[in-house]
Amino acid sequence: MAKLFTPYQLKNLNLKNRIVMPPMCQYAVQTGDGMPGEWHNVHYISRAVGGTGLIIAEMTAVHPDGRITNEDTGIWDDRFIPAWRHIVDGVHSYGTAIGIQLGHAGRKAEDANPPVAPSAVRYDGDGYKEPHALTTAEVEELIHAYGEAARRAVEAGFDTVEIHGAHGYLIHQFHSPLVNQREDEYGQDLPLFGERVVQAVRAAVPADMAVIMRVSAREYVEGGYEVEDIVETCRRYRDAGVDLLHVSSGGEGPARKGAMQVGPAYQADMASKLRETLQMPVIAVGMLDEFDDAERVLEDDQADLVAVGRAMLRDPYWAIHAAKALGAEADVPEPYLRGYHK
Repeated sequence: MAKLFTPYQLKNLNLKNRIVMPPMCQYAVQTGDGMPGEWHNVHYISRAVGGTGLIIAEMTAVHPDGRITNEDTGIWDDRFIPAWRHIVDGVHSYGTAIGIQLGHAGRKAEDANPPVAPSAVRYDGDGYKEPHALTTAEVEELIHAYGEAARRAVEAGFDTVEIHGAHGYLIHQFHSPLVNQREDEYGQDLPLFGERVVQAVRAAVPADMAVIMRVSAREYVEGGYEVEDIVETCRRYRDAGVDLLHVSSGGEGPARKGAMQVGPAYQADMASKLRETLQMPVIAVGMLDEFDDAERVLEDDQADLVAVGRAMLRDPYWAIHAAKALGAEADVPEPYLRGYHK
Protein backbone atom coordinates (compact mmCIF):
# COMPACT_ATOMS: atom_id res chain seq x y z
CA MET A 1 0.00 0.00 0.00
CA ALA A 2 1.20 3.52 -0.78
CA LYS A 3 2.62 5.07 2.38
CA LEU A 4 0.66 8.26 1.63
CA PHE A 5 -2.47 6.34 2.55
CA THR A 6 -1.36 4.79 5.81
CA PRO A 7 -2.91 6.29 8.95
CA TYR A 8 -0.92 8.45 11.34
CA GLN A 9 -1.37 9.26 15.02
CA LEU A 10 0.37 11.83 17.19
CA LYS A 11 -1.09 12.27 20.67
CA ASN A 12 -4.83 12.66 20.06
CA LEU A 13 -4.38 13.72 16.42
CA ASN A 14 -5.61 10.81 14.30
CA LEU A 15 -5.22 11.09 10.54
CA LYS A 16 -6.67 8.73 7.95
CA ASN A 17 -3.72 9.42 5.63
CA ARG A 18 -0.49 11.41 5.58
CA ILE A 19 -1.60 14.16 3.21
CA VAL A 20 -1.70 17.68 4.63
CA MET A 21 -3.11 20.82 3.06
CA PRO A 22 -0.77 23.49 4.47
CA PRO A 23 -1.87 26.97 5.50
CA MET A 24 -2.27 29.25 2.48
CA CYS A 25 -3.59 32.78 2.95
CA GLN A 26 -6.73 33.36 0.92
CA TYR A 27 -6.93 37.15 1.31
CA ALA A 28 -10.69 36.65 1.06
CA VAL A 29 -12.15 38.54 4.04
CA GLN A 30 -13.90 41.19 1.97
CA THR A 31 -15.35 42.88 5.06
CA GLY A 32 -11.85 43.59 6.42
CA ASP A 33 -12.83 42.51 9.93
CA GLY A 34 -10.96 39.20 10.08
CA MET A 35 -14.11 37.05 10.06
CA PRO A 36 -13.95 33.87 7.95
CA GLY A 37 -16.91 33.64 5.61
CA GLU A 38 -18.50 31.57 2.88
CA TRP A 39 -15.34 31.43 0.77
CA HIS A 40 -13.43 29.88 3.66
CA ASN A 41 -16.26 27.47 4.38
CA VAL A 42 -16.29 26.17 0.79
CA HIS A 43 -12.49 26.26 0.46
CA TYR A 44 -11.74 24.08 3.49
CA ILE A 45 -14.72 21.72 3.34
CA SER A 46 -14.12 20.96 -0.36
CA ARG A 47 -10.62 19.70 0.48
CA ALA A 48 -12.14 17.48 3.16
CA VAL A 49 -14.56 16.11 0.57
CA GLY A 50 -11.45 15.54 -1.56
CA GLY A 51 -9.96 13.13 0.97
CA THR A 52 -7.22 15.19 2.63
CA GLY A 53 -5.99 13.76 5.95
CA LEU A 54 -5.21 17.05 7.69
CA ILE A 55 -6.14 20.59 6.73
CA ILE A 56 -4.33 23.49 8.41
CA ALA A 57 -6.28 26.71 8.05
CA GLU A 58 -4.41 29.77 6.82
CA MET A 59 -2.27 32.03 8.99
CA THR A 60 -4.83 33.59 11.32
CA ALA A 61 -3.86 36.68 13.26
CA VAL A 62 -3.63 36.76 17.04
CA HIS A 63 -3.86 40.58 16.91
CA PRO A 64 -5.58 42.92 14.40
CA ASP A 65 -2.23 44.42 13.38
CA GLY A 66 -0.80 40.94 12.92
CA ARG A 67 -2.56 40.40 9.61
CA ILE A 68 -0.52 40.51 6.41
CA THR A 69 -3.41 42.49 4.91
CA ASN A 70 -6.83 43.43 6.22
CA GLU A 71 -8.28 40.66 4.03
CA ASP A 72 -6.75 37.99 6.30
CA THR A 73 -8.57 35.97 8.94
CA GLY A 74 -8.39 36.62 12.66
CA ILE A 75 -8.83 34.89 16.01
CA TRP A 76 -7.96 37.76 18.37
CA ASP A 77 -11.44 37.89 19.92
CA ASP A 78 -14.04 35.36 21.12
CA ARG A 79 -16.46 36.60 18.46
CA PHE A 80 -14.49 34.58 15.87
CA ILE A 81 -15.16 31.24 17.57
CA PRO A 82 -18.61 30.46 16.04
CA ALA A 83 -17.48 31.10 12.45
CA TRP A 84 -14.43 28.87 12.86
CA ARG A 85 -16.51 26.21 14.63
CA HIS A 86 -18.85 26.11 11.63
CA ILE A 87 -15.90 25.35 9.34
CA VAL A 88 -14.41 22.81 11.74
CA ASP A 89 -17.69 20.92 12.01
CA GLY A 90 -18.04 20.81 8.24
CA VAL A 91 -14.51 19.46 7.77
CA HIS A 92 -15.00 16.85 10.50
CA SER A 93 -18.19 15.59 8.83
CA TYR A 94 -16.01 14.21 5.99
CA GLY A 95 -13.53 12.42 8.25
CA THR A 96 -10.75 14.99 7.95
CA ALA A 97 -8.84 16.56 10.83
CA ILE A 98 -8.28 20.30 10.89
CA GLY A 99 -5.84 22.66 12.58
CA ILE A 100 -5.31 26.40 12.45
CA GLN A 101 -2.09 28.34 12.02
CA LEU A 102 -1.70 31.10 14.60
CA GLY A 103 0.50 33.96 13.51
CA HIS A 104 1.52 37.58 13.49
CA ALA A 105 3.08 39.20 10.44
CA GLY A 106 5.26 41.62 12.42
CA ARG A 107 7.10 43.99 10.10
CA LYS A 108 5.45 42.31 7.08
CA ALA A 109 1.97 43.52 8.09
CA GLU A 110 1.19 45.65 5.05
CA ASP A 111 -1.91 47.43 6.35
CA ALA A 112 -0.82 48.00 9.95
CA ASN A 113 0.09 51.59 10.70
CA PRO A 114 2.67 51.18 11.95
CA PRO A 115 3.63 47.51 11.81
CA VAL A 116 5.60 46.13 14.76
CA ALA A 117 8.82 44.14 14.95
CA PRO A 118 11.57 43.15 17.38
CA SER A 119 13.59 46.11 16.09
CA ALA A 120 12.94 49.08 13.81
CA VAL A 121 14.34 47.27 10.77
CA ARG A 122 12.18 47.69 7.67
CA TYR A 123 11.45 44.70 5.44
CA ASP A 124 13.27 45.05 2.13
CA GLY A 125 10.45 45.32 -0.38
CA ASP A 126 8.13 47.81 -2.04
CA GLY A 127 5.27 49.11 0.06
CA TYR A 128 6.60 48.09 3.48
CA LYS A 129 6.76 50.61 6.32
CA GLU A 130 9.39 51.10 8.98
CA PRO A 131 8.14 49.13 11.99
CA HIS A 132 7.71 50.20 15.57
CA ALA A 133 10.16 48.35 17.82
CA LEU A 134 8.09 46.53 20.41
CA THR A 135 8.65 47.43 24.05
CA THR A 136 9.28 44.56 26.45
CA ALA A 137 5.76 44.99 27.83
CA GLU A 138 4.30 44.85 24.31
CA VAL A 139 6.26 41.67 23.58
CA GLU A 140 4.76 40.03 26.62
CA GLU A 141 1.26 41.17 25.63
CA LEU A 142 1.72 39.41 22.30
CA ILE A 143 2.87 36.21 24.00
CA HIS A 144 -0.38 36.31 25.96
CA ALA A 145 -2.30 36.94 22.71
CA TYR A 146 -0.95 33.71 21.22
CA GLY A 147 -2.13 31.79 24.27
CA GLU A 148 -5.58 33.33 24.08
CA ALA A 149 -5.79 32.54 20.36
CA ALA A 150 -4.93 28.91 21.12
CA ARG A 151 -7.68 28.80 23.74
CA ARG A 152 -10.18 30.03 21.15
CA ALA A 153 -8.96 27.42 18.66
CA VAL A 154 -9.68 24.70 21.20
CA GLU A 155 -13.15 26.15 21.86
CA ALA A 156 -13.80 26.16 18.10
CA GLY A 157 -13.04 22.44 17.99
CA PHE A 158 -9.75 22.39 16.08
CA ASP A 159 -7.78 19.15 16.36
CA THR A 160 -4.39 20.85 16.48
CA VAL A 161 -2.79 24.29 16.36
CA GLU A 162 0.22 25.35 14.34
CA ILE A 163 2.39 28.26 15.44
CA HIS A 164 3.81 30.22 12.50
CA GLY A 165 7.53 30.67 13.11
CA ALA A 166 8.58 30.86 9.45
CA HIS A 167 8.57 33.01 6.30
CA GLY A 168 9.84 36.19 7.88
CA TYR A 169 6.87 36.73 10.18
CA LEU A 170 7.08 37.83 13.81
CA ILE A 171 8.50 34.73 15.52
CA HIS A 172 11.00 34.26 12.69
CA GLN A 173 11.93 37.94 13.06
CA PHE A 174 12.75 37.37 16.72
CA HIS A 175 14.95 34.31 16.19
CA SER A 176 16.72 35.77 13.15
CA PRO A 177 19.89 37.77 13.95
CA LEU A 178 19.28 39.75 10.76
CA VAL A 179 16.21 41.42 12.27
CA ASN A 180 16.47 41.15 16.04
CA GLN A 181 18.78 43.88 17.33
CA ARG A 182 17.16 44.28 20.74
CA GLU A 183 19.11 44.87 23.95
CA ASP A 184 16.64 43.29 26.40
CA GLU A 185 16.35 39.56 27.15
CA TYR A 186 14.45 38.99 23.89
CA GLY A 187 17.48 40.27 22.01
CA GLN A 188 20.13 38.60 24.11
CA ASP A 189 18.37 35.24 23.70
CA LEU A 190 16.96 35.11 20.17
CA PRO A 191 14.69 32.03 20.51
CA LEU A 192 13.19 33.27 23.79
CA PHE A 193 10.12 34.96 22.27
CA GLY A 194 9.21 31.89 20.22
CA GLU A 195 9.88 29.63 23.18
CA ARG A 196 7.54 31.63 25.41
CA VAL A 197 4.89 31.68 22.70
CA VAL A 198 5.10 27.88 22.55
CA GLN A 199 4.78 27.69 26.32
CA ALA A 200 1.73 29.98 26.28
CA VAL A 201 0.08 27.91 23.55
CA ARG A 202 0.97 24.64 25.25
CA ALA A 203 -0.61 25.89 28.50
CA ALA A 204 -3.82 26.85 26.68
CA VAL A 205 -4.48 23.55 24.89
CA PRO A 206 -5.17 20.07 26.27
CA ALA A 207 -2.10 18.04 27.23
CA ASP A 208 -2.93 15.44 24.59
CA MET A 209 -3.33 17.95 21.74
CA ALA A 210 -0.43 18.00 19.27
CA VAL A 211 1.20 21.39 18.77
CA ILE A 212 2.82 22.04 15.38
CA MET A 213 5.35 24.74 14.57
CA ARG A 214 6.28 25.95 11.12
CA VAL A 215 9.89 27.03 10.74
CA SER A 216 12.08 28.35 7.97
CA ALA A 217 15.02 25.97 8.14
CA ARG A 218 17.17 28.14 5.89
CA GLU A 219 17.35 31.85 5.06
CA TYR A 220 18.28 32.90 1.53
CA VAL A 221 19.38 36.50 2.03
CA GLU A 222 23.05 37.43 2.34
CA GLY A 223 24.25 36.39 5.81
CA GLY A 224 21.16 34.29 6.52
CA TYR A 225 21.26 31.20 8.71
CA GLU A 226 21.55 27.59 7.50
CA VAL A 227 19.82 24.41 8.68
CA GLU A 228 22.62 23.68 11.13
CA ASP A 229 22.13 27.09 12.74
CA ILE A 230 18.42 26.61 13.41
CA VAL A 231 18.73 23.18 15.08
CA GLU A 232 19.19 24.55 18.60
CA THR A 233 16.32 27.01 18.15
CA CYS A 234 14.06 24.13 17.10
CA ARG A 235 15.32 22.08 20.03
CA ARG A 236 14.20 24.88 22.35
CA TYR A 237 10.79 24.93 20.69
CA ARG A 238 10.51 21.14 20.96
CA ASP A 239 11.42 21.18 24.64
CA ALA A 240 8.90 23.98 25.27
CA GLY A 241 6.07 21.85 23.88
CA VAL A 242 6.17 21.54 20.08
CA ASP A 243 5.32 18.00 18.95
CA LEU A 244 5.68 18.32 15.17
CA LEU A 245 7.79 20.58 12.95
CA HIS A 246 6.48 21.83 9.61
CA VAL A 247 9.69 22.55 7.73
CA SER A 248 9.78 25.30 5.12
CA SER A 249 12.41 27.94 4.27
CA GLY A 250 12.99 31.57 3.37
CA GLY A 251 10.68 34.57 3.59
CA GLU A 252 13.00 36.82 5.55
CA GLY A 253 13.86 38.96 2.51
CA PRO A 254 14.68 38.82 -1.20
CA ALA A 255 16.80 35.73 -1.90
CA ARG A 256 20.38 36.31 -3.04
CA LYS A 257 21.06 35.22 -6.60
CA GLY A 258 21.32 31.45 -6.96
CA ALA A 259 20.58 30.75 -3.30
CA MET A 260 17.13 29.25 -3.77
CA GLN A 261 16.97 26.20 -6.02
CA VAL A 262 13.27 25.43 -6.34
CA GLY A 263 12.19 22.03 -7.62
CA PRO A 264 10.25 18.93 -6.61
CA ALA A 265 10.72 18.16 -2.89
CA TYR A 266 13.38 20.89 -2.65
CA GLN A 267 12.84 21.32 1.10
CA ALA A 268 12.62 17.63 2.02
CA ASP A 269 16.31 17.37 2.86
CA MET A 270 15.90 20.15 5.45
CA ALA A 271 12.95 18.36 7.00
CA SER A 272 14.93 15.12 7.08
CA LYS A 273 17.90 16.83 8.76
CA LEU A 274 15.76 18.27 11.55
CA ARG A 275 13.86 15.00 11.94
CA GLU A 276 17.05 13.01 12.34
CA THR A 277 18.88 15.50 14.55
CA LEU A 278 16.02 16.30 16.90
CA GLN A 279 14.38 12.87 16.83
CA MET A 280 10.93 14.33 16.29
CA PRO A 281 8.29 14.03 13.56
CA VAL A 282 8.19 16.50 10.69
CA ILE A 283 5.99 17.62 7.81
CA ALA A 284 7.81 18.10 4.51
CA VAL A 285 6.50 20.78 2.16
CA GLY A 286 7.54 22.39 -1.11
CA MET A 287 6.71 21.47 -4.70
CA LEU A 288 5.22 18.09 -3.86
CA ASP A 289 2.65 18.46 -6.63
CA GLU A 290 3.24 15.07 -8.23
CA PHE A 291 1.88 11.99 -6.51
CA ASP A 292 5.13 10.06 -6.93
CA ASP A 293 7.22 12.86 -5.43
CA ALA A 294 5.04 13.05 -2.33
CA GLU A 295 5.09 9.28 -1.95
CA ARG A 296 8.88 9.13 -2.39
CA VAL A 297 9.49 11.56 0.49
CA LEU A 298 7.64 9.18 2.79
CA GLU A 299 9.15 6.01 1.33
CA ASP A 300 12.63 7.50 1.78
CA ASP A 301 11.79 8.23 5.42
CA GLN A 302 12.48 11.95 5.05
CA ALA A 303 9.25 12.98 6.76
CA ASP A 304 6.21 11.65 8.59
CA LEU A 305 3.66 13.73 6.69
CA VAL A 306 3.72 15.64 3.38
CA ALA A 307 2.04 18.96 2.67
CA VAL A 308 0.62 19.65 -0.78
CA GLY A 309 -0.09 23.34 -1.28
CA ARG A 310 -0.51 24.90 -4.70
CA ALA A 311 -1.44 21.60 -6.33
CA MET A 312 -4.37 21.38 -3.92
CA LEU A 313 -5.44 24.89 -4.86
CA ARG A 314 -5.72 23.62 -8.43
CA ASP A 315 -7.26 20.29 -7.46
CA PRO A 316 -9.39 19.99 -4.29
CA TYR A 317 -9.51 16.22 -4.91
CA TRP A 318 -5.74 15.75 -5.07
CA ALA A 319 -5.87 13.04 -2.39
CA ILE A 320 -8.51 11.01 -4.23
CA HIS A 321 -6.61 11.32 -7.50
CA ALA A 322 -3.36 10.31 -5.76
CA ALA A 323 -5.03 7.21 -4.35
CA LYS A 324 -6.30 6.22 -7.78
CA ALA A 325 -2.88 6.78 -9.36
CA LEU A 326 -0.96 4.89 -6.66
CA GLY A 327 -3.33 1.94 -6.41
CA ALA A 328 -4.69 2.76 -2.96
CA GLU A 329 -8.30 2.72 -1.89
CA ALA A 330 -9.76 6.12 -2.71
CA ASP A 331 -11.97 7.84 -0.14
CA VAL A 332 -14.60 8.95 -2.63
CA PRO A 333 -17.84 10.36 -1.15
CA GLU A 334 -20.81 8.26 -2.18
CA PRO A 335 -22.52 11.00 -4.24
CA TYR A 336 -19.38 11.16 -6.44
CA LEU A 337 -18.74 7.44 -6.87
CA ARG A 338 -20.28 7.20 -10.33
CA GLY A 339 -17.84 9.84 -11.51
CA TYR A 340 -15.05 7.31 -10.92
CA HIS A 341 -16.74 4.30 -12.55
CA LYS A 342 -15.73 3.52 -16.10
